[in-house]
Amino acid sequence: MEPEEEYVKSLKQIKEAEEKVQAEVEGHRKVVQEELQNLQVAIQAAVEAARKEGEHMVEMEVEQARQKAQTEAQKISDDAKTKAATISTKRVDGKTVRTIIEEVLLNHL
Repeated sequence: MEPEEEYVKSLKQIKEAEEKVQAEVEGHRKVVQEELQNLQVAIQAAVEAARKEGEHMVEMEVEQARQKAQTEAQKISDDAKTKAATISTKRVDGKTVRTIIEEVLLNHL
């Protein structure tokens, strides 16, 4: 072979190698791009699930607090009724009124 033919043959081999590498790079790029898209979808799903779980927990805490407050209010009301019934049989003066206020209202705060 003449040097010119060898040179052209070498250029063709280089070009083929470049095209092969470029195809491999493109294939890897597509795989990585798909993996990134899948990861993004998974992250969005995880964030949404965490948000929903957080909202549910807040709702449960609010409901528990409401029930606790309602129970406490009922206790105060029942205690006031009991003390009112007890005091209604006694003479009510300023000291008794002060005692009622302190025991019924202030002790439950």
